[in-house]
Amino acid sequence: MEVIVVDDNSTDATHEIVKQFPCVKYLSLPTDDPHRFNYRGVNINAGWMARNVGIDHAHGEWLTFQDADDASLRNRIEIQLFLAKKYQSRHVCTNWQQFNDVLIGTSFDINTWNKQKQNSFISRSTITALAKKTKGVGFSLFRGLHPYIPFILKKRSSLFFRSWDSYPYAGNSPFVKREVFKHVRFRPRNERVWPSDRGRGADRDFNFQVAETFQDSICINIPLYLWRVKIQNPTLTNLS
Repeated sequence: MEVIVVDDNSTDATHEIVKQFPCVKYLSLPTDDPHRFNYRGVNINAGWMARNVGIDHAHGEWLTFQDADDASLRNRIEIQLFLAKKYQSRHVCTNWQQFNDVLIGTSFDINTWNKQKQNSFISRSTITALAKKTKGVGFSLFRGLHPYIPFILKKRSSLFFRSWDSYPYAGNSPFVKREVFKHVRFRPRNERVWPSDRGRGADRDFNFQVAETFQDSICINIPLYLWRVKIQNPTLTNLS
């Protein structure tokens, strides 16, 4: 297991904290994203630069991500690896549940899931079709030129964005085989084919890009990621 902390121009004591854990590799971005904020002052970076830097320095066969303000159940990676091998997928996304301190250090009972997994699996064909459904033809018509078209103009045109469907489940913590990153990386906003409607969507763009490129992506409704939000995930039913 290799743990890499990428310091995305933070202003807290990240470096000092990481030094307490010799087994953790610390990296600091050499530059800041010049387009981190949009014209309204909203941060649209969404960690895309930090994730690419981490990818470049990782050595494992499989990679995944963890946002600094959230957490995961203790056996998230173990289960994601199990699912990747079980379904022979290079790209696995599981689900999220609301962050709660009492869940820190706990594990998900995969045996319970195996008994109740009705309606919990989204197939590679369904995800590939969703990638196609949400992608406008404008990206093919204006190949190589679309990064120079302002996002605000593309957003208003169905030529570029036919729908804003989310990537299923927790798109910020995919489990990805290393070979994928030879072909797919996280992209700046103007280059994203699947951004969010607010212009961020680095994770949405990355996951749909992988799904379109390799066509073996799967999503499993197991809530392994702990997201710091105010409401519980409405997609969770009959899961422990």
